[in-house]
Amino acid sequence: MLLDPDGAGPLHPGHARQNQRPGWEAELHLGFSRRQDKTVLVERRHRGPLAVQRPFYPGDGVCHVYLLHPPGGMVAGDRLEIEAMLAEGSEALLTTPAAGKCYRSEARIAEQSVRLTVGNRAALEWLPQETIVYRGARLRSEMRIELDDAARFIGWDMLVFGRPSAGESFDDGFVEAGWRLFKAGRPIHTERVLLDAEAVQANWGLQGRSSCGTLFATPASRKTLDIVRELIGEAPGRGVTLIDEVLVCRAVEARADRLRGFFQAVWAALRPEVLQRADVPPRIWAY
Repeated sequence: MLLDPDGAGPLHPGHARQNQRPGWEAELHLGFSRRQDKTVLVERRHRGPLAVQRPFYPGDGVCHVYLLHPPGGMVAGDRLEIEAMLAEGSEALLTTPAAGKCYRSEARIAEQSVRLTVGNRAALEWLPQETIVYRGARLRSEMRIELDDAARFIGWDMLVFGRPSAGESFDDGFVEAGWRLFKAGRPIHTERVLLDAEAVQANWGLQGRSSCGTLFATPASRKTLDIVRELIGEAPGRGVTLIDEVLVCRAVEARADRLRGFFQAVWAALRPEVLQRADVPPRIWAY
């Protein structure tokens, strides 16, 4: 796993954009606002194959929204752009009804860009299910999180390389992923990660495990850190750290379901502390 903590420049010699016909482009813009005792989805605009289901309300005023990508996966040259804006005091949870997929490409790159803006006293949970990266896939993902001083956020990214259950290893392709978190306009955490076939297999990388993920939570404290440390215990392939007010939890696993279960447990443990909400999971996670 190669990390560029400054978020500068491409990390792979093959990352230059190819001069070929572009793939399928899609955009989704969401806006949330507080209305009396609940959050309402007040704006939804989309172009191309990106949409949302109608919001769900589990009973605590938080607006649960499921993101839909009807093609079922990204291919070479595709570009997805997602933007969500939460007005003051609003609370939303965004997830997906199934794992995302990125299919094999011939030297071309699929790209996903996500920009999330969380206003004063607003809270956002970005909890998509894992992305399955097929052998030979090339994916670039960029996350930009802009938080007000009093905003709250929990988000994760989970990747599965190849299809181990089908006997498909990941010996070709890469994922370049970037996270940038800002609070009141100043950067509070920036990182880039390159995971290619070598990194997946190497001892300094995933050590042959097919699944990995990162979770961010803010505002966090020493108490928050201790909660996750106690949850991890002596389990291998898990780690958590606190950087100022940003908690960063990472995990690697041989199976996607175990990785997903671990991060859901971390989310459930953190939600009361970070968001002042009970751990009410989205209904779609039960299927």
